[in-house]
Amino acid sequence: MSVALVITAGLLVSVGTYLLLQRVLTRIIIGLVLLAHGANLLLLAAGGRAGEPPFAGPSGVEADAEPLPQALALTAIVISFGMLVFLLALAYRSWALTGNDEVEDDIEDRRIAAGDDDDGEDGA
Repeated sequence: MSVALVITAGLLVSVGTYLLLQRVLTRIIIGLVLLAHGANLLLLAAGGRAGEPPFAGPSGVEADAEPLPQALALTAIVISFGMLVFLLALAYRSWALTGNDEVEDDIEDRRIAAGDDDDGEDGA
């Protein structure tokens, strides 16, 4: 396993997480893409060294490639593509309605953050 591959995956995951915490939908989308790429690199690193195809011919079990990380990476690619398309549609709809892609606070969230507790309960 290459150390550079693991460092690159860690860098992609950290930058992707940072971008996911932003308030602009385009940064959130780019962060999700970077996070998915980092996860795929981690799956690739977990698969170990390349080996012989598992069902190609008579070879020892220890020389065969591990098919599970390949299947997990393919599944991660499909799921991340579906999430990307959904978020792109959401960002386009938000831009079409408001003219920008910044996520705004909800009025109820602002009230709770301000400490107003006027929901009719005594607090008991």
